Amino acid sequence: MEDFYWDYNFTGDFSHYSTDLSHILSDSAPCEPEALEINSYVIVIIYALVSLLSLLGNSLVMLVVLHSRSTCSVTDVYLLNLAIADLLFALTLPFWASSKMNGWTFGTVMCKIISFLKEVNFYSSILLLACISVDRYLAIVHATRTLIQKRHLVKFVCLTVWGISLILSLPMLLFRSIVHLSDSTSVCYEDLGSSTTKWRMVLRLLPQVCGFILPLLIMLFCYGFTLRTLFKAQMGQKHRAMRVIFAVVLVFLLCWLPYNLVLLADTLMRNHWIEETCERRDHIDQALEATEILGFLHSCLNPIIYAFIGQKFRHGLLKIMVTYGMVSKEYLPKEARPSFVGSSSGNTSTTL
Repeated sequence: MEDFYWDYNFTGDFSHYSTDLSHILSDSAPCEPEALEINSYVIVIIYALVSLLSLLGNSLVMLVVLHSRSTCSVTDVYLLNLAIADLLFALTLPFWASSKMNGWTFGTVMCKIISFLKEVNFYSSILLLACISVDRYLAIVHATRTLIQKRHLVKFVCLTVWGISLILSLPMLLFRSIVHLSDSTSVCYEDLGSSTTKWRMVLRLLPQVCGFILPLLIMLFCYGFTLRTLFKAQMGQKHRAMRVIFAVVLVFLLCWLPYNLVLLADTLMRNHWIEETCERRDHIDQALEATEILGFLHSCLNPIIYAFIGQKFRHGLLKIMVTYGMVSKEYLPKEARPSFVGSSSGNTSTTL
């Protein structure tokens, strides 16, 4: 009798699983997957709360930016697009929550679309954060106004970011499908037939390099020199204005870096660059499930950062509420603040 192990661990995303669901083990008994012991109902509740908070928070961010669009800065435009990406992702969470309980029941077309939106959100988020880091680097380190004065260039950059994100996410549209397991559970993940294992390495490494590692290196370079310039020149006001951007980047890394590191370890193991054992496979599968939940949380955190750290965001929101008679004018600060993301100096459009 042949020995097989299932290369499968049921989560809401399935993006890290191989379609080659069984492998013959030559000298060992089958590996029994050890699922992460998190109650499915708890995860569904987490997904529901994240979805609601993300829809509410990012809608408010979009409302505030668009309400002051005549005076919005370059960073405002980037953060508006970031809110749109998170909003789109929040719309997919109910589907992942349902699949957590009942398997994938929405058909192949929705499998492709929902997986596609999830990938687009991830890539567009980190690419937009990289663009913000370059903008801050040019504005503060080189004191240039090129991108700031020509707003149409910023729109072109955002369109380029969305285009790259769509291209990097195309494998989700092309290769995602419904696979029925032996226990009648349906799952949504890549299916490339007998070539799945080989192509999965390509489908993982290229997006990880282009959609995570390179943008991360750009951010580290730009913010490293930006911080050095701020502290060297003792630009206290600019430093305070950068707090929101630094917080946004830090939260993104805290949410998504663990998942990408574990995914890299999983890729190395499946490519036999590190030794594969049953224990290591179980640990990586559990880590993928836990870190993916952490990554999903990211979509609702940026508006919370803006609310607690971004003084101009609070001012913009209060201004809208005063306009529609929701609060009294006495709650509005006397000092007028012209922009959602404000400007800390004449030549820099900085942060919330």
